[in-house]
Amino acid sequence: MSRLSEWLAGGLLITDGAWGTELQTRGLAPGLAPDIWNLDHPERVEAVARSYIEAGSQIILTNTFRANSVAMEGDIEAINRAGVAISKRAAAGQALVFASIGPTGKMLIAGEIGKEQASAAFAAQAEALATAGADALLVETMSDVEEAALAVAAAKGTGLPVIASFAFDSGKNKDRTMMGATPEAVAAAMVEAGADAVGANCGVGIENAALLCRRLRAACDLPIWIKPNAGLPKMEGTAIRYDVSPEFFASHYAALRDAGAAFVGGCCGSTPDFIRALVSARCASN
Repeated sequence: MSRLSEWLAGGLLITDGAWGTELQTRGLAPGLAPDIWNLDHPERVEAVARSYIEAGSQIILTNTFRANSVAMEGDIEAINRAGVAISKRAAAGQALVFASIGPTGKMLIAGEIGKEQASAAFAAQAEALATAGADALLVETMSDVEEAALAVAAAKGTGLPVIASFAFDSGKNKDRTMMGATPEAVAAAMVEAGADAVGANCGVGIENAALLCRRLRAACDLPIWIKPNAGLPKMEGTAIRYDVSPEFFASHYAALRDAGAAFVGGCCGSTPDFIRALVSARCASN
């Protein structure tokens, strides 16, 4: 039995919520890479991780979304290792730690970056995260299937379980990635790439998540990872606000479960209160 199968033996697992917006409430300046706070303000990063543990998350991520050598500068290895250490310290054995790997921010199709450079950046990040003790690696918020496949291949080299998650936010029905990939195309490509699970995060809000989940599940036999946004972002002055309540968000728990989700959490705008509401919804449905 695989490690993912062992973890899922007891049923659907609740993950965490947003990190960037939570760090901003703790003083992170807009435009600053959150990852650098792993070194500069580890106590504030740990406070975010601990808040999700206290809310009932069974899986928490790491503050390493942009920590690859293409997306940012600095001591990338130290940032990644610190990110895992912070989340593991907060989890204290009560939750699994899945380390976050985001896109490079450069487009392969436009020639902004080559495959070799992207693969090397992903491999270096994945190795640092694995060495630091992550339980699994999450390749997330992807839009380019080719880039995601490179990231998955690099992550698989560590021997850890690897999840590939895409942002579906384009097309008439908001069911395509920015690069035009459908859930079916994504699922097929990630099975071929060797991912252990596939899913959707960010992109659209909770209302569209069950449909995406059903389409991904119908297209492959992998566990499905779902972390939608807390509604749609709206500007209020210089701040971004999201228009969905924790209760409304959690009201979709049963639909996601029935659609075949194996992991459910929140993305942008979702606070620990959203996770607490999901936990309550799961308890009420049992």
